Amino acid sequence: MKTTADLILHNGRITTLDPSHPEAKEVVVVDGRIAGVDNAAEFERGPKTKVVDLGGRRVIPGLYDSHLHVIRGGLNYNMELRWEGVPSLALALEMLRDQAARTPAPQWVRVVGGWSEFQFAERRMPTLDEINAAAPDTPVFVLHLYCQALLNRAALRACGYTKDTPDPPGGVIVRDKAGNPTGMLIAKPNATILYATLAKGPKLPPEYQYNSTRHFMRELNRLGVTSVCDAGGGFQNYPEDYQIIQQLHERGEMTLRIAYNLFTQKAGGELEDFVRWSKIVKPGDGDDMLRCNGAGEMLVFSAADFEDFLEPRPDLPEKLESELERVVRFLAENQWPFRLHATYDESISRFLSIFEKVHSDVPIDKLHWFFDHCETISDRNIERVKALGGGIAVQHRMAFQGEYFVDRYGAKAAERTPPLRRMLELGVPVGAGTDATRVASYNPFVSLYWMSTGKTLGGLSLYPEKARLTREEALRLYTQGSTWMSREQGTRGAIAPGQLADLAVLTADYFKIPDEEIKALESVLTIVGGKPVYAAEEFKPLDPGDLPVMPDWSPVHRYPGAFRQSARAALPAASRCMQTHAKPEAALGLPRWLSELGNLFDGACECFAF
Repeated sequence: MKTTADLILHNGRITTLDPSHPEAKEVVVVDGRIAGVDNAAEFERGPKTKVVDLGGRRVIPGLYDSHLHVIRGGLNYNMELRWEGVPSLALALEMLRDQAARTPAPQWVRVVGGWSEFQFAERRMPTLDEINAAAPDTPVFVLHLYCQALLNRAALRACGYTKDTPDPPGGVIVRDKAGNPTGMLIAKPNATILYATLAKGPKLPPEYQYNSTRHFMRELNRLGVTSVCDAGGGFQNYPEDYQIIQQLHERGEMTLRIAYNLFTQKAGGELEDFVRWSKIVKPGDGDDMLRCNGAGEMLVFSAADFEDFLEPRPDLPEKLESELERVVRFLAENQWPFRLHATYDESISRFLSIFEKVHSDVPIDKLHWFFDHCETISDRNIERVKALGGGIAVQHRMAFQGEYFVDRYGAKAAERTPPLRRMLELGVPVGAGTDATRVASYNPFVSLYWMSTGKTLGGLSLYPEKARLTREEALRLYTQGSTWMSREQGTRGAIAPGQLADLAVLTADYFKIPDEEIKALESVLTIVGGKPVYAAEEFKPLDPGDLPVMPDWSPVHRYPGAFRQSARAALPAASRCMQTHAKPEAALGLPRWLSELGNLFDGACECFAF
């Protein structure tokens, strides 16, 4: 007797990433898993079987971001104004001006990560004068990478920053000649001052955090993301700040699979954090939708190896060795996998010496521990990682900071920052991700673009051809590679019988479009566990439905996430207009390519022929 299919997808160009059957035209799903590939005739079609014609679209396995701060990001997503992909600073400031007018006291306007000045036509940062002009009364916080933050005068008042406020350790409050804060905060050498200032802003109430998290998951689904390894984060306490995601899980409303790591919150009390957590949760607790993954990415604050390429490499304190050893030894003895933020080879050398010492007493080579980032790791240290059974999770931070790195260390050094090709050649497990939301964009296609072209968002070519990955190699890191970080190899990452039915149908063919169009890809149908969680265009009838936005002043009402693919088609016209008009913000108003982000104005410039 034939098995009855729940879902049949046919007439597609399906990249399975299964070496035994790399390309397919149809997929069959039963009970949330792939049951068949190119053999739909072997399955029964019952009254509840859904049959979807893919119309020749490219299909890929669902994308898995191995480093994303999705739980913390979800709590704040509805409060954040996104500049990701916005092509002009003039337009970004217009968005800021509009949102400031709509945001009620005492709320702030937050522009938190995902953008670079090199994406703008003006190729520069906003000035404090421009931010104050755009928002004279509403507090504004604009985060720029791990480097700095810009606060308008209203935000300085809200934070209580005055000429009498001392600089905190590791940070600088820039002041004018009279000693008054200007609004510029600089990380020297770590970002604590930036994040501590952001934490001073009002939070959303729980019911809005719930809605906000659902919107962030849907936004990731729109971009083909079906799984995330959450890296914890500062000001993200366990279990208090995990209540919303737990509620979503209990109610069956999660549309992403999340494996979460626990990030220590107390400098000097890191071991106590992990001892306490080990009594209430264990790695592996949970299910395929939400489960504990282990410790990190912060294990001890003395090992905070931030990658601010506007500043010299930080010299980590001598106490690092003793503090990190105590924590890693405890984790190893209790069989807790761990991850550790590591940027510079000099720091990585010290970390590995500690790991090797612990390993000689308590083996760690079966734990699936891994480093995050590893921009300047040497071949020798890659070999040491492999010898200890470790892996490396890489992110596209150089797509946002590559110009800064070249300015400080030179183009030659940038050619292997990070050395992706060497990691693969030396046989270390590698997974891909973004490190969103506070620095890089959560858009996976920006990461895939960076890995396969070697270019920054500003168009600077960093890597020689031999150091770049093919599009298929990059896709493998963003699917199968990331499963190693959560010890789930073989359960997802390929469209193959027995694996979880997570996949994305794309707006265009990832393997055939020009390089620059990779960044504009989206999903038109995203499936998690055999169920559509996002659908658009011809697949819209399959969509589970749009969500209301809470609160009503949320930026998500007008600017729903990263810059839309449908908006990008008119970018050449936008560029011509910017070159033609002395005041592009006045000439452009808000043309159709930005209208779905806001509808701020009526009409468009004569440069646009729609």
